[in-house]
Amino acid sequence: MFEKRHPAEDTLTDIYGSKEMRSPAPTQFIPHDKTSPEAAYQLVKDETYPQTQPRLNLATFVTTYMDDYATRLMNEAINVNYIDETEYPRVAVMCGRCINILANLWHTPEKAEWKAGAPAIGSSEACMLGGVAAWLRWRARRKAAGKPCDKPNLVMSAAYQVVWEKFCQLWQIELRTVPLTLDCTTLDAKQALALCDENTICIVPIAGVTWTGLNDDVEELDRLLDEYNRRTGYEIPIHVDAASGGFILPFLNPECKWDFRLKWVLSISTSGHKFGLVYPGLGWVVWKDRKYLPDEMAFSVNYLGASITQVGLNFSRPAAQILGQYYNFIRLGFEGYKEIQQNSMDVTAYCHEQIGKMKCFKNYAPKVVNPLFIWMMDPEYDKTAKWTLFDLQAKLQQSGWMVPAYTMPKNIEQVVVMRIVARQGMSRDMADMLLGDIRNAVAEFEQLAYPTTSRLKYERREKQMGKVYTH
Repeated sequence: MFEKRHPAEDTLTDIYGSKEMRSPAPTQFIPHDKTSPEAAYQLVKDETYPQTQPRLNLATFVTTYMDDYATRLMNEAINVNYIDETEYPRVAVMCGRCINILANLWHTPEKAEWKAGAPAIGSSEACMLGGVAAWLRWRARRKAAGKPCDKPNLVMSAAYQVVWEKFCQLWQIELRTVPLTLDCTTLDAKQALALCDENTICIVPIAGVTWTGLNDDVEELDRLLDEYNRRTGYEIPIHVDAASGGFILPFLNPECKWDFRLKWVLSISTSGHKFGLVYPGLGWVVWKDRKYLPDEMAFSVNYLGASITQVGLNFSRPAAQILGQYYNFIRLGFEGYKEIQQNSMDVTAYCHEQIGKMKCFKNYAPKVVNPLFIWMMDPEYDKTAKWTLFDLQAKLQQSGWMVPAYTMPKNIEQVVVMRIVARQGMSRDMADMLLGDIRNAVAEFEQLAYPTTSRLKYERREKQMGKVYTH
């Protein structure tokens, strides 16, 4: 707890001359006395200083920069609850407009004035809603046919985002995964279909894989799935997890068919707070037609002043992010989004090229298809290296950068990679600073007399697999 205020202290006392600044911050109990707003603000603000600055965080996909007007607009709506549609009906209208815009961006065939979709706290909730809808539709078909509903399964690549594991765990659905290899770096459609049966609620390809930045081939999957469904009589649909790609493909690769132009794509989820360019707290899910959104997913209440029907796992949610998304659609338009996404791609391609030229590294894929990519240690260089990518991550953190190192999914979990996500706010100049810090770190590592702790741990594991290293 804080000490009680000294009688000599008053409102003229400088913040750093106050008792609060020489007292430990509360960690277990609420303080006994009040604190001035200036001191409380500074204490909380000071807690954040040792952290990575958001725009230097190249691990996150989440937007860390919006223009001053967007920030102002969202700050002015910070006290507005989206769910209170009676009190804030125009927010609901703007939300519906955002859903319409996304549905048409993804080539919806639905002719209704208001397209079938829902806002979410992030793409994770949006994925959950798409998965639940597929599960309920599957269950309804099974019940109508008089068949058991106790063994549902879902099929996707092993490079899934953790929300799908959560979804399957919470709804007791078997998660069947197609392994990746260094040769087959995206979802193999034929292997995916080999895992399907009458209990498969949907297949989930990914546009913008978190692990790699690559895109699954949704068009090829749809073609093979159409043949499979026709042959078996099943109605297995596709839900596209387009957390990143949903705001990249329409602008930079519009001819690519991955969306509602394909027969079996019945729902798509995306993240408004990633390449939708809105601050954290926003996702979207859209269905191809209202008939694919089960009635059981809509819940109504009348205790907010009127009858309100809502689709979502969360109830109360901030309205500010929805205003931010609608602002972006108006402010940027198609061409503005295209320019920003292209700049992010160009910066990413530049980093990809420069890192690929360093003798110690090898890029995972020959080109970038989203504003992110991964790389690994060059196998030949790795034989004599005294450091690992985990050491590089730690070294870059000393300069304020967060560039994550991690192991790949099951089947290639022995592969260690690093990833860069270049979002709005990442300039060519910042990229040069990062690359300079990487080169300096590598030069320092190459002067090491002994292997690092991380390297020794890595080699112990690798030696168990029969690999030999020399320093």
